[in-house]
This record gives sequence, C-alpha cells and structure tokens, in this order.
Amino acid sequence: MRDFSSDHRWLSINTATVRRQRGVDWPLLEIIDACAARGIRAVSPWRDQVAAAGLQATMQSLRAHGIELSGYCRGGMFTYADAAGRQAARDDNRRALDEACLLGAPCLVLVVGGLPGALEGRAAHRDLASARAQVTDGIAALLDDARERHMPLAIEPLHPMYAADRACINTLRQALDVCDLLDPPGSGALGVAVDVYHVWWDPELAQQIERAGRNRLLALHVCDWLTPTTDLLNDRGMMGDGVIELRKIRAWVEAQGYAGYSEVEIFSANNWWQRDGGEVLDTCIERHRRCV
Repeated sequence: MRDFSSDHRWLSINTATVRRQRGVDWPLLEIIDACAARGIRAVSPWRDQVAAAGLQATMQSLRAHGIELSGYCRGGMFTYADAAGRQAARDDNRRALDEACLLGAPCLVLVVGGLPGALEGRAAHRDLASARAQVTDGIAALLDDARERHMPLAIEPLHPMYAADRACINTLRQALDVCDLLDPPGSGALGVAVDVYHVWWDPELAQQIERAGRNRLLALHVCDWLTPTTDLLNDRGMMGDGVIELRKIRAWVEAQGYAGYSEVEIFSANNWWQRDGGEVLDTCIERHRRCV
C-alpha cells in the first residue's frame, strides 16, 4: 500500500468538492488555477462546470498547468419512459464520451439513473427491474462507441438510498455483473468507480473488490460518512470526520494493483461549500495525507 503521508502526489480533486465557496459558485478555471498553485496534479471536472467555462478553455488550462484528469463526471442516466427519452439519453452520453476524450480523461464515470422521471418527482413507474434492464442496454450501446474511442466506462454504484431517483445499480456486485455480461474478457473497456461514500457499508465489499481486479478498478473516490447525516445528498464529510475505514478500503483496492488517484468528492451544502475554496483544498491535502 502506498504511503501518502509525506506528499499529495496521488490526490485528485473532484471539482464538485469546491464548486461553491461561501455559498457562491467558484468558476472551474479558477479551481484549476488554485489546484495547480498547491501542487495538486489531477482533477475530475463535472460537465456543467466544463460547459460554463468552455471546453476549449478548460483543455487549455489543464494543459498549461500540466494537470491530469482522474475521471470525467459524468455520463449515464440511461433510463427513459419513451423512445424520445431513450434517444436523448444516448445522444447525451455520446457527447459526454466525446468531451471525455478531448479532455484526456482516463475514464467516463457513469451514474446510471433510477426510475424514469423520479429525479423530477414524477416516476413513470415502479418497475426497478425494467430500469436496470434499460441501464444494461444503454451501457451496451455506449460501450461500442467507447471502444472505438479507447475511452473506458466506469460504472459507479450508488448507495441504495438513491435507487429510485439517481442509480438503480447499488452494489459493486451489481455493477460487476453488468461488466461481466457486456465485457466478459475484462478488457478494461468497462469497469467500476469505487466511491467509498456509496459502498463502505457493503458486507461483500472486500470480496467484490477482489473480484473486480486491476482491469475493472478504474477510479477510487474518497470522502467520509457523517453521523448524524443531515442530508442524504449534500452532507458528505471530509476524510477523517466520519466512520468510513478509508485506509482499509484503499488497501483492498491497491492489493488488486490499483495505482491511480484517490479522488476527493464532497458535496457539503452547509459546511465545506460555505468556506473559502482555498481552505477546502488545503484541508483536502492535509486529510489525504493523514486519513486516506
């Protein structure tokens, strides 16, 4: 297991972590500048932030600073209520794939979607099995394009509390079942993003990480689970402030040969998003060395 205590070479910042500072949006290009000033060598930007900054301007900033990507957030949301929704999802995912390629991402992270319409409060039905079948079909269609572009797809299982509205793939086992179905050789074209916030509770986690192996472990996201949690979406904790055994999970992942970035991804409406962005980045560096 790598020693992170003396430097932050393998720290990446998911830009959602600092998307707001003191309640105000922090522009992506300024986030990249601030990361570069602190020797942070990688980020994982969100598509809406890239769109606001401009794709070309984002590419130029990353290259000027020599900053890599640890992933690109996000594709997915494959479920639909009708043929128009199916086509819209496929078109949007192809655009996400193209953006990931232009930015030089190592993978496109997929948050797969839940019951169609549920995120807007109007679920079209209650058939979770049907939604999961649509997800598998959507990934299969996107995988052909991803292989042509040599862009790996990383399925991110989300905590079961999001099964209805954000992701109906909720365990690493479910994500790997899709990988084995669509990419049985384990070529590296399709794998998983292990986000500790979503999977830390899973009694099968160690076994499923071993099952994934190096070729399927495409990303590692870190934060912490607070007790109590006051908001199921926007109250993630800074590493060390909660109950997740971060080093144990990283050890499991690295035992399989994973040697990539530990990507800090924190949604925190009432705490970290209310602070100065520089303070948040400095804290991420310190906690990455001490807790991850």
